[in-house]
Amino acid sequence: MKLPDSAHTSRPWRIHEIAPDFRLYDVWALPTPGGPDDFARLVRQSATGDTSGSPSRVARALFAIRWKLGEWFGWDDPEAGVGGRVATLRDRLPDDLRDGPAGPEFDRLPFRSVFLTADEWAAELANRTVHAVMHLTWVEDGDGGHRGQMAVLVKPNGWFGRAYMGLIAPFRHLFVYPPLMRQIDHDWRTAP
Repeated sequence: MKLPDSAHTSRPWRIHEIAPDFRLYDVWALPTPGGPDDFARLVRQSATGDTSGSPSRVARALFAIRWKLGEWFGWDDPEAGVGGRVATLRDRLPDDLRDGPAGPEFDRLPFRSVFLTADEWAAELANRTVHAVMHLTWVEDGDGGHRGQMAVLVKPNGWFGRAYMGLIAPFRHLFVYPPLMRQIDHDWRTAP
């Protein structure tokens, strides 16, 4: 379920001090009901995700097209990414987060973990279009349980990045996020 921006901005997340120059694009309640100690499971599940495993043929096709365009036009070349075109957000971390765990490495997706706490995890990716952060948190659900929450923060790369984000907005909301939520729900219910 899509949430209002305030579901993210009203909380004292550490990402606010680390990425104040990034724009909040989306906030989602994740279908991951659990207890107070289940955040590590959500982080593990997310780090092993893969766009080619989407249950939606449309979402799989959109991701395949995006990765192919990135290959053809050099959008995802290493020099366009984290440590190339942009510095890692780890360089912005205060000492307590820098000395703590970054989080897991991703199996298939082009994200890099930035920091991990007991209830907050940030991972970044960069290419010629954007520098983006996937921010996962573990929140009380209002019914005595907990669930995951995902925020997407983006810093577009110039006019091209802004145009790209505008162009993909309807696709994200119509064809990417709904099957992603179904996949997260399925994986949460079936994986240990």
